[in-house]
Amino acid sequence: MLLKMDNPKVLADVVSIISELVTEVRIRIDEKGLSIVAIDPANVALVSFKLPPTMFSQFEVGEDVLGISLESLKAILKRCGAGSALLMQKDDNFLRLEIHDKIKRVFNVALINIDSEEKTVPILDFNCKVEMNSVDFTQAIEDCNVVADSCSFIIKDGKFGIEARGLNSAKSEFSSDEVGISGQEGKSKYSLEYLSKFVKGAKLSDRVWINFSSDYPLKLEFKTLDVLELLFILAPRVENED
Repeated sequence: MLLKMDNPKVLADVVSIISELVTEVRIRIDEKGLSIVAIDPANVALVSFKLPPTMFSQFEVGEDVLGISLESLKAILKRCGAGSALLMQKDDNFLRLEIHDKIKRVFNVALINIDSEEKTVPILDFNCKVEMNSVDFTQAIEDCNVVADSCSFIIKDGKFGIEARGLNSAKSEFSSDEVGISGQEGKSKYSLEYLSKFVKGAKLSDRVWINFSSDYPLKLEFKTLDVLELLFILAPRVENED
């Protein structure tokens, strides 16, 4: 296995985002590219990440599954500068990372055994679908986070709304002129603690795809054509729990 990235910032950003949900992951590397699927310890959220072979300037693989500490990997990837290239190679029970810029720096990260089963992304059917600007979505989530610990996603009367109600309240409403709305009307509530972590994916893509149904899991996707896909699935908050 030998991978080279001329722009490792994308990988560094994604690892930083995922590390807020899980501390250890399996990284699968095969002919389809590099991928991660993991579930947080509370079994509330799933994250999936795919990076195709086209993102690598050198891509020599068979099929490897690497168990790794994200905190260790994140710390090393932060050492990459704007002009750095990153070389990754499996070396016995280590992942060898070389950062090439003015000098060559070499790091070895110990591979670990992860006892849990390898995860897959579940197949879900959604009645409510929205495509919108990821910055606008982030601002709406941040507004709700000021007043409550959960928010509701609502499609009604041809509009998409994100609202939170506690002692105080906040609401953002988008018309079909501003966002792409399809499917049926629906409403579901989700944890803002998790959503606040998910929206950091906005740094990767200027669009976000939102899929939900009434009292049903949420699927958020940040993706760029032929470059990457970062996907989150979040369990709903049931109304009578609040």
